[in-house]
Amino acid sequence: MISPTQTVLDSPTIAAIQTYIKAQWQTLTRSPTNLLDAAYDEKIEHKDGPWLIYISGQEELDQVIAHLKQSVSAEDMAQVSVRTLPLECEAIEGHGLLYLPGDYVVPGGRFNELYGWDSYFILLGLLRDKNYALAKSLVEQLLYEVKHYGTVLNANRTYYLNRSQPPLLSPMVLAWYEHCQDTEWLISTLPQLESYYYYWMVPPHLNQATGLSRYFSVVSGPSPEVLYSEHDEQGRSHFDRVKAYYRDHEVTDYDVSLYYDPEADELTDLFYRGDRAMRESGLDPTNRFGPFSVDIVHYAPVCLNVLLHQMEQDLAKIHSILGHGLIADQWRDRADHRQQLIDRYLWNDDSGFYLDYNFRERCHCRYEYATAFYPLWSGAASPEQAQRLVDNLPYFEAPGGLRTSNVVSGNQWDAPFGWAPFQYFAVKGLLRYGYKAEALCLAEKFVSLLVKDFERSGVLLEKYNIETCTGEVSKDIQFGYSTNEVGFGWTNGVFLELLAILQRERR
Repeated sequence: MISPTQTVLDSPTIAAIQTYIKAQWQTLTRSPTNLLDAAYDEKIEHKDGPWLIYISGQEELDQVIAHLKQSVSAEDMAQVSVRTLPLECEAIEGHGLLYLPGDYVVPGGRFNELYGWDSYFILLGLLRDKNYALAKSLVEQLLYEVKHYGTVLNANRTYYLNRSQPPLLSPMVLAWYEHCQDTEWLISTLPQLESYYYYWMVPPHLNQATGLSRYFSVVSGPSPEVLYSEHDEQGRSHFDRVKAYYRDHEVTDYDVSLYYDPEADELTDLFYRGDRAMRESGLDPTNRFGPFSVDIVHYAPVCLNVLLHQMEQDLAKIHSILGHGLIADQWRDRADHRQQLIDRYLWNDDSGFYLDYNFRERCHCRYEYATAFYPLWSGAASPEQAQRLVDNLPYFEAPGGLRTSNVVSGNQWDAPFGWAPFQYFAVKGLLRYGYKAEALCLAEKFVSLLVKDFERSGVLLEKYNIETCTGEVSKDIQFGYSTNEVGFGWTNGVFLELLAILQRERR
């Protein structure tokens, strides 16, 4: 009898997808040699004139321009304007690309820049495909961002300068080190890794009352890329639709007066800070923290703190590899302490779930979300907690894999949608705790979905309807952008990872 796993692995479409992904890495690669392609950005208004490219103030502008002229055609150079990034973001006149010196991979479609957490899953795919030079360069561009722009950026555009994304840089460094075994290179990454860690560990990202971290933005005002590019058929921006929602709906999840002034029919400064913080979380948007998740500024989220728990363990491992025993012990102590805080504030024993903690109201958010399975990936869960999570797994399972949530809100990071990163974290976490059957079932479901939809469309996409197993999702998305982008970086990487797991089990 042929098992379902054997059926999907025997599909001829598997080989077609692998061929597609290999070609896509080249299509999605950007570098100083294709500067004009990298500068193009459909998310902001571009009038006649050159595309703007900003160089870190730590670099010599003349030297960078001279270097670019050696590899970029005169025709392309005439269509860009290279300038030094001002010391203060408020002084930027016109948004543009932030220069990176090496090759990197973009997700695809409207996302034509290097994204923070997308890059982790892309790296996994590059390593599976033995695309080692590009894999190394990808990691080094993120390290360059920390050194020259202060953090791993949401992406390398000027309008992303004041926010990051879910922190996955340390697993990327270790993934490359496991391949290259170059201790000198590993030593060179430590200043950037530790700098990035402290980005999350000081206010305003640190909530000092709990000792846990949050997503936050120090900048107010509407995100430029959203204001310009996310319009519906009536011509309304995302923020216009949000205001209409507040006018027409009663909101009980939070004090709406913090975010919306009904007399002026205007969104407040705190709304825009919350909106930017929600985008820093990478889950944009969802109703996980109430409508549009703008109340995220008052929460210690499960996802962020589990990723920091992993980062602390990674830094302990790196220092141990380098023979720094005492420093490694200090990082282990930090990881242990965070695990205790995760247990104290984020574990809910009544539901058997990890839940985000509202430190303003001193209570859990009851919005159950797929990030609850992240602690399995980092090892933060006890065996008993892992069993409780597995008991709750059917509540999130769908024909195509793991749901984001069980709430249909009109947002793309809620039901009925499924995303590659959530499948990866859940499958790897279940395997870590010995739940092989459950892990393989999820992996098989998502790979089967991708195979089925690839046969329909001939491409891999950003997101999927996890219930109907299709990439045709636009009609179901009411807020944010409704398009489904082609490429797609993290779907490529997770497909190759889950395929390798299924193939290993067959062997």
